[in-house]
Amino acid sequence: MTINKQPGFAPAASPHASTTVHTPEETITTGETSIPSQGDTLPAYHARPKHSDAPLPVIIVVQEIFGVHEHIRDICRRLALEGYLAIAPELYFRQGDPNDYDDVPSLFSSLVTKVPDAQVLGDLDHVASWAARHGGDANRLSITGFCWGGRIAWLYAAHNPQLKAAVAWYGRLTGDKTLNNPKHPVDVAVDLSAPVLGLYGGQDTGISLESVETMRHALRAANANAEIVVYPEAGHAFNADYRASYHEESAKDGWQRMLAWFAQYDGKKG
Repeated sequence: MTINKQPGFAPAASPHASTTVHTPEETITTGETSIPSQGDTLPAYHARPKHSDAPLPVIIVVQEIFGVHEHIRDICRRLALEGYLAIAPELYFRQGDPNDYDDVPSLFSSLVTKVPDAQVLGDLDHVASWAARHGGDANRLSITGFCWGGRIAWLYAAHNPQLKAAVAWYGRLTGDKTLNNPKHPVDVAVDLSAPVLGLYGGQDTGISLESVETMRHALRAANANAEIVVYPEAGHAFNADYRASYHEESAKDGWQRMLAWFAQYDGKKG
């Protein structure tokens, strides 16, 4: 499957809001790459600061339901400005191209549900290995994800014991189990090997506060190193500055909390 890599937003993510952020690239380097993974070639977008000799702390950026479109690329650029090597892999690439769908229900039912968690976690392992070979510090590996990717961030924190930290933005915590999705974050709370920060909206109609409390209970029972922050006025996708769901105050606070979380655990602090 060839992914449409042209700059822009996924069609299903329309309409776009006037609050859309575009991060300048004067002090960073960006590009596309291909990563060997599980017998295939995984497309990915990456960004890093210019003129950096020392190995960089690494953050894997896991896409929203819409794939690695302009917003996710801009998240990578923002992290590069903070001194990170940020990589966003195209995790649907075997099953299809999110740019082929004009609405969320079709995108979800025809593509997203076909992507197995095991495939995704394996691909992320290969992304981490690629980063370690291309200027990244293998001992300072973190992950963040948004929406669909928020759920994956929780799962990866239970999958890779080398991970230093994870930040999950409004990722689903509970749900029906399927062949492709055999476990959800609530099921792996006991298996977390990296500290996780979860950022959620109190007005999210897709992720109930009840499910957030269920996750908190599971984390306490597991004595896990994790924290969940709920923004009372925010809904789902509150960090998506290109959408009407954007809640600036919550998004900016969440971003600073994320950076502090990574600095605390990935060795970059100071």
